[in-house]
Amino acid sequence: MMTADRLTELARAFFAETGFVGHQVESFNYFLKDGIQKVVREVDAIEPLVFPPGYDSYKLKFGKVRILPPVVREADGSSSMLYPMEARIRQLTYSVPLQIEIIPEGNGNRNESIWTEIGSLPLMVRSERCLLTGLSNEELVEVGEDPYDPGGYFIINGTERVLMTIEDLLPNVPLVERVKSGTADEAARIFSEVPGFRVPHLFERRKDGIIYVSWARVPRIPVVVVLKAMGLKSDQQIVAAITEDPDFMEDLMVNLEVLDEVQTQEDALDYIGKNVKVGQGVEYRISRAKYLIAKYLLPHIGREESDHPTKLLYLGMVAEKLLKLHYGKHPADDKDHYGNKRLKLAGELMEQLFRAAFKTLANDMQYSFERVVKRGHEPSPATIVRSQLLTSRIESAMATGYWIGGRTGVAQHLQRLNYFDTLSHLRRVMSPLASSQPHFEARELHPTQWGKLCVAETPEGSNIGLRKNMALLAKASSKWDEEQASKEVKRALRAAKTAVRTKEASA
Repeated sequence: MMTADRLTELARAFFAETGFVGHQVESFNYFLKDGIQKVVREVDAIEPLVFPPGYDSYKLKFGKVRILPPVVREADGSSSMLYPMEARIRQLTYSVPLQIEIIPEGNGNRNESIWTEIGSLPLMVRSERCLLTGLSNEELVEVGEDPYDPGGYFIINGTERVLMTIEDLLPNVPLVERVKSGTADEAARIFSEVPGFRVPHLFERRKDGIIYVSWARVPRIPVVVVLKAMGLKSDQQIVAAITEDPDFMEDLMVNLEVLDEVQTQEDALDYIGKNVKVGQGVEYRISRAKYLIAKYLLPHIGREESDHPTKLLYLGMVAEKLLKLHYGKHPADDKDHYGNKRLKLAGELMEQLFRAAFKTLANDMQYSFERVVKRGHEPSPATIVRSQLLTSRIESAMATGYWIGGRTGVAQHLQRLNYFDTLSHLRRVMSPLASSQPHFEARELHPTQWGKLCVAETPEGSNIGLRKNMALLAKASSKWDEEQASKEVKRALRAAKTAVRTKEASA
């Protein structure tokens, strides 16, 4: 029988293992371990347009990243270990220096690599690189820290700042809904997300039965035109890509009437190009349409022409889902269902910020390199790095709360009214919806929030239901490596197919 004492014992064991802010610390640790290096691999190298004397090709390739312990550098040039309490008292930023390996490659030959500092990164208190991690209660008291302080926040210019957990819709998955007003009856929204940017897509089945798709700066285009522009030649291929259900054939015939003026793939590409670049030449319109389809249409699937077959399947699946919704064969998706939400924790938010700051630094390095080369010199990689650029970009965002994508209030001053207020602030979940709008359904308590979010803790006023808190026994899972997850799924599918064949052969 589960007694009150047993429940208390279990709760204490949970908090001893996970802590109140374990999800934030674990997310930030993932960023330190894998996120920083992943961003560096995305940028990969600087390829200047001007080469040093004696070179026909030249680039600076980025290698490994090294994270040093948190230190404070004094005016006389000396340095010492920096603890959080000293950072608070002296109004410093508790941060770690970052060093990167730069490998010059000229005429295809690799030169000796050079390690150089690229800036400082604010460090989360009690994360794996924090000097407080692993200290006993007595040692924490000696360095001026509260043994019961949970950590999970940053110190920027002496001020404690906490990154809010951001609630967002599930990316890369179509969510269909019925439209109550306007020219469309049903719609599907997809936020196609890849590291660095996210492209919203809108599929609409309008009152005339034609299904349209719009993405990036491409206005409404009939989906059959997009399918033809991606290589499907005949009407039979287009119909097969969408559905084989005979109940939908009449709707598909209506959609295929759009192709009366679009006979070839080039016609379809020109149709898209005319809607994007009005007044341009045919060749430019076609090349622009190819670029928009390859790079910005469902980028999470891929950004090369070789990815078109998979994109065709995906487009057909979304179109069929809209038809099923129209005929009552598929229910409308509930956007407020917590299975259709994802939480962006501190690690993912820091990865977004570091990606933008590092790309700015790389562009600045390329500019500095080319400027020195034009004077007839071959610059050393260490001399073209302005480390303060990356540091100031990151610290400014964390000090003001203005984040990538125009979000505000992401970083906030940590509340210290009492211990419970601090814990509440560290576990807060923010919705991206504007508090000035009604959003009645989003504010309501949803059954799927049970056990994940506190059913009672939300402020009164305009933020009610939009500012929430994680339940005490809720734990957010860390981010998976998508490539590894994809490999695991494919491996499981292959194993399942092998098992089916073996069973059929034995029968």
